[in-house]
Amino acid sequence: MTIYPAIDIKDERCVRLRMGEFGEATQYGDPVKAAVKWQSLGAKALHVVDLDAALTGTFKNRGSVASIIKAVKIPVQLGGGVRTMSDIEERLTGLGVWRVVIGTAAAEDPEFVSRAAMKYPGRVAAGIDARNGRASIRGWTADAGKSAVELALEMKRRGIATVIYTDISRDGMQSGPDTEGIREMVKKTGLEIIASGGITSVNDIKDAMAAGARGAIIGKALYSGSMSLKEALLAAEGKC
Repeated sequence: MTIYPAIDIKDERCVRLRMGEFGEATQYGDPVKAAVKWQSLGAKALHVVDLDAALTGTFKNRGSVASIIKAVKIPVQLGGGVRTMSDIEERLTGLGVWRVVIGTAAAEDPEFVSRAAMKYPGRVAAGIDARNGRASIRGWTADAGKSAVELALEMKRRGIATVIYTDISRDGMQSGPDTEGIREMVKKTGLEIIASGGITSVNDIKDAMAAGARGAIIGKALYSGSMSLKEALLAAEGKC
């Protein structure tokens, strides 16, 4: 399993939200410093999200993302506001992002997903965020009109191999992962599932792995200190 420390950026600051609520943001300083820190502690990849772009579609924190790319040598996965081919090209080619995550557009423009997956095989993932099994879009403010599993199956038909699955009710709550949702995603889609939301402890990582997750995105647990990155990495390697 790959551990992805999360760096969510709002107004050029590293923040953590509670259940996707923009009014419930806790600041953790400079996102570039956070990226360098996680790399120095052994992270093999980072998961970065431009929260402002996710909400508005405008790549507001481009400067911060560019600085992160320059500051670290590990792969950076980026989501938030990816809705056109030019958005993808800017991130992959212009900035050197390793992989982009398509969220809102995955539900609203499946043909776009097909084109992106064909042009950039292996470098495009789908971000599926769910409340009570329903897929949410536009910065977690609107219902996508279908279940998370239905959207994942559509993404598979469109050529996507990796899904970042987030249970919004658990995001930032340190309440443990949605193992049932992860297991259902893995069983019904056969896709590579990266779990996000609520992962707080070594046992949570083990539970996500047992449910079939191939990766785990960890945010607040690392920033609050309730779990160290070293512990997370060892758990993902089956060493603790």
